Amino acid sequence: MSKPLIILLGDQLTLSLPTLRQAPENAVVALCEVASEAHYVPHHIHKIGVFLAAMRHFAQTLRDKGFTVHYSALDDPDNTHTLISEAERLASAYDCNHIQAVRPGEWRLWQAMQNRQDTALPWQLFEDDRFFTTPEDFAQWAKGRKQLRLEYFYREQRKRSGLLMEHGEPAGGQWNFDHDNREPLPETFESPRPPQHQQDALTREALAVAQQHFGHHMGTLETFNWPVTRRQALVDMRHFLDHCLPDFGRYQDAISDTDPFLFHSRLAVAMNIGLLSPREVCKAAETCYYTGSAPINAVEGFIRQILGWREYVRGLYWTQMPNYKRENRLGFTRDLPAFYWDGNTDMRCLQRAIEMTIDNSYAHHIQRLMVTGNFALLCGVKPEALCDWYLAVYADACEWVELPNTLGMVLHADGGLMGSKPYCASGKYIDKMSDHCQHCRYSPKQVTGAKACPLNSLYWHFLETHENKLSQNPRMKLIYGSLARMKTEKRDAMRQQAQAFLAKLDTAPGYGDAIHTDGYDGKTRPNPEATS
Repeated sequence: MSKPLIILLGDQLTLSLPTLRQAPENAVVALCEVASEAHYVPHHIHKIGVFLAAMRHFAQTLRDKGFTVHYSALDDPDNTHTLISEAERLASAYDCNHIQAVRPGEWRLWQAMQNRQDTALPWQLFEDDRFFTTPEDFAQWAKGRKQLRLEYFYREQRKRSGLLMEHGEPAGGQWNFDHDNREPLPETFESPRPPQHQQDALTREALAVAQQHFGHHMGTLETFNWPVTRRQALVDMRHFLDHCLPDFGRYQDAISDTDPFLFHSRLAVAMNIGLLSPREVCKAAETCYYTGSAPINAVEGFIRQILGWREYVRGLYWTQMPNYKRENRLGFTRDLPAFYWDGNTDMRCLQRAIEMTIDNSYAHHIQRLMVTGNFALLCGVKPEALCDWYLAVYADACEWVELPNTLGMVLHADGGLMGSKPYCASGKYIDKMSDHCQHCRYSPKQVTGAKACPLNSLYWHFLETHENKLSQNPRMKLIYGSLARMKTEKRDAMRQQAQAFLAKLDTAPGYGDAIHTDGYDGKTRPNPEATS
């Protein structure tokens, strides 16, 4: 008689999972807190707290639904602390004859599971159908294309899903309203405060475990306010739709010196771990357009992030791994700047982005791409170091979504597979889209000198350094024309300014060497705040 052990991962907390939908009555469902997954990068304590609390709540939900559940807690003496071995230990203990699993969010785990399909206790693997597309769907779309551009993928997704489509045409008469979504914040504005989630006994217990084992990691649980149940996630979704979505579009690229959330949804965590489905979120946003409660530019821009970008980066991840992770087309070698762990820099935009990250395990997409990401790009930070940092510090960072965004979009390390040009910018961009510069010791209007914004000379130094690889890019010919027309003395001064800054930049060596296997070596990662 067939008796499966169904292993659920921390980002698969939904009853709609295919293994649960078709589970026989004798199935045993297992959720496992294992040290190898908590330690291989120094995850922010909020991120660890989200997973521990949400997993424990979902285990209770399963029990309430009548499932037989085994929960391996971090402190259980029999816990083997690696996912594969713990699943196989439990399958043997419950006399199960095979293990069922849904595709995880990381290639390393998927490979480890595939390697166990033909063992005496075989693993049966299922596709994760919570997404709009499968990796096979993306592979079929990408077949024969020289460039894998988001816009073309997104349009097909709109047609397939029917979202914001009217009689075969896009709602509002066009596919993309991005040109309406680039307004800086007005001098006076008020954004809605996120709902404050109450912590029940189960959540408090999980957070106490996180504090006990990971209290030295980035962040403090005093500011923890993430949804850890479906009910809390639905509250966050309703709050966004009612109070934030109407203004989300026009201000989605803006940055505030004081407000970490603005009009952003903060729903990625809930979607990524399974508390919300991307379909229900997109449908709810679409309804706001048709009921007149949010404008088309806001709704289209939001749906494009989920239906378009989220699906696109996942498809790219699964079709390009494992070689994608080793890409470094611009040859970057610098270690991560040390202040990425504590925010101790006098560059105001970076200081605030990192302080907000420390406080909330969150920064919105422009802070990630155009502040911490842009600086790392201009400084030539090696991809493995920056990728591990993003994976560690953000609560919504699963590798399938983090790696392409960081390696491809931020660092242009894939040679343009994702982005048609590097997203590099000088201090002028930060000055236009934020109020940081008025609080900074540096001036975005100066390129050289003691008060010059470092981003300015670093920007031109980056362009000059990579001129051979980038100057033929059609989208960069104009800026390289400007560089070519500069007087030699000005170029020399900018180069010297940038080189002097880089020579003094403290780095945090030792990051970017994460343990990307299922094995755990028993060593606790070093405290980033103690690393210099």
